[in-house]
Amino acid sequence: MKTLKSTATVILLMAAIAVVVAGCASSRSGQVYSRDEARQVQTVENGTVESVKEVVIEGTKTPIGTAAGAVAGGVLGSTIGGGSGKSVAVVIGALAGAAAGTMAEEEITRKPGLEIIVKKDNGQTIVVVQEADVLIADGDRVRIITAADGTTRVSK
Repeated sequence: MKTLKSTATVILLMAAIAVVVAGCASSRSGQVYSRDEARQVQTVENGTVESVKEVVIEGTKTPIGTAAGAVAGGVLGSTIGGGSGKSVAVVIGALAGAAAGTMAEEEITRKPGLEIIVKKDNGQTIVVVQEADVLIADGDRVRIITAADGTTRVSK
C-alpha cells in the first residue's frame, strides 16, 4: 500500500511539474508582449503578405523535464526487486524517466506556427515565424513591429 501511495505521489508531482513547465514556456505569439517589451519604443513598418505556411515551433528542452523524469523513473524503479537488482532497477528507471521527461517537456510546449513572408512597402522581403494565433492570409496588409532587441511580429 505504501508503494502505491509513493507512486501516486510521484505521478501527481510529475503532472504539477508538467503544468509549470508548460506555463513557463515563452510565447512566440504575435499578440503577446514580454514584460521587457512593455513601454518600450518599437518600430512599425507596413507591408503585404506574400505567403503564409503552417509550421511547428519546437518545444522547450530544459533540464526541468529531464530531472523530473529521472526522479519519477528512479522512484518507480525503486519499487521493483530487492538487493542489487533494486539498485539496477533504480538506475534504469532514472535513465528511462529522464528520456521520457525530456520528450514530454518538448511535446507539451510545442506550438503550431506560421511562416509569414511579407513584402515591406520599401521593397524588402522578410520572413517572420510566430505562433498561429492570428488569422493572416496571402494579400493581407500588415504591420511589422520590431523591438529594440530585434524581436519582430506581424500584426493586422
